[in-house]
Amino acid sequence: MAAEEIRKVNSEAYPMKGGDGPYSYSKNSTYQREAMESTKELVTKEIGEKLDIDHLLPSNVFHIVDLGCSVGPNTFSSVENILEAVLLKYQSQGPMNPQIPEFQVFFNDHTPNDFNLLFKSLPPNRQYYAVGVPGSFYGRLFPRASIHLFHSSFALQWLSEVPKEVVEKNSPAWNKGRIHYLSSTDEVVRAYNAQYVADMECFLHARAQELVDGGLMVLIIPGCPHGTSVSDTMAYLTIQLLEACLIDMVTKGVVSEEKLDSFNMPMYIMSPLELEAVVERNGCLIIETLKTLSHVLGSDTVLNAKLFASHGRAGFERLIKQHFGEEILDELFDLYHKKFEEELSIVKPRKASSFLVVLRRKAK
Repeated sequence: MAAEEIRKVNSEAYPMKGGDGPYSYSKNSTYQREAMESTKELVTKEIGEKLDIDHLLPSNVFHIVDLGCSVGPNTFSSVENILEAVLLKYQSQGPMNPQIPEFQVFFNDHTPNDFNLLFKSLPPNRQYYAVGVPGSFYGRLFPRASIHLFHSSFALQWLSEVPKEVVEKNSPAWNKGRIHYLSSTDEVVRAYNAQYVADMECFLHARAQELVDGGLMVLIIPGCPHGTSVSDTMAYLTIQLLEACLIDMVTKGVVSEEKLDSFNMPMYIMSPLELEAVVERNGCLIIETLKTLSHVLGSDTVLNAKLFASHGRAGFERLIKQHFGEEILDELFDLYHKKFEEELSIVKPRKASSFLVVLRRKAK
């Protein structure tokens, strides 16, 4: 195998908070679960129509991968839904039904992910063989043409790293006093966009090598629908409030200004046009479906504030701890919760948006 086909990209690790405590991802990922469940019928339909099992024969093992699996339980629900859809596809072949294969599922995440909890939580009556695959999905993870279906949900908004230009004091894109490109300068926006494009090109290139001909990718990615201002999205509010909390803590002397200036969130909120452009440049994959999933938050301000503050802590705590230290966590996220309550009580409802993307591997 050529060296360039197994190369790894430099990728920083941003795993969700492990364990099963009150701030863990396993206890604070209901929004992601609801988004995945809302797509179940559509995903079943897409697999039934787009999965070309003729290309899979005579394989007697069907390989499924969940990229960015975290610790569960969401990954198990996603895998179960996909497995049921694949079984229906095989069973739909009627009298000419090929032998139904066995299933092997690969659970992938960064090496610091809490794989111990993941495997302790595996469903006891599962219909598949489970394997853990540590490593960044921005590089190759599997042999060529070995995977039949990839799934990823709420993971591809994470960049492989913070753009280097935004933390260099002499760079036009130095993002002093801010933690993201949202509401920042054009230079910072361009730096983040360039990082997103580079990462997605690596991601698609790797997956195109690993997928069998006719294999599918099913992705749920947080994003900003065409024609919608990023400032109206829930993602914008989530990050802006975290930035405001950190600025308050600098003012109080709890966090140094230098620490704030050197911290940036490695996240990018894509648009469908950006995704379409990078897929077209790749040339090996076809977008079969690109559907916007969105809902407006309900009117219960207290409940929504608690939900999004706790989800934010589960997602951001390890990143914050790594940069600022553990001692600020409780104070920071208590303030984060309060700011959510204040903001949600006075602003118009925000749209929580994501995309369901189904891609198929072109025949070589």
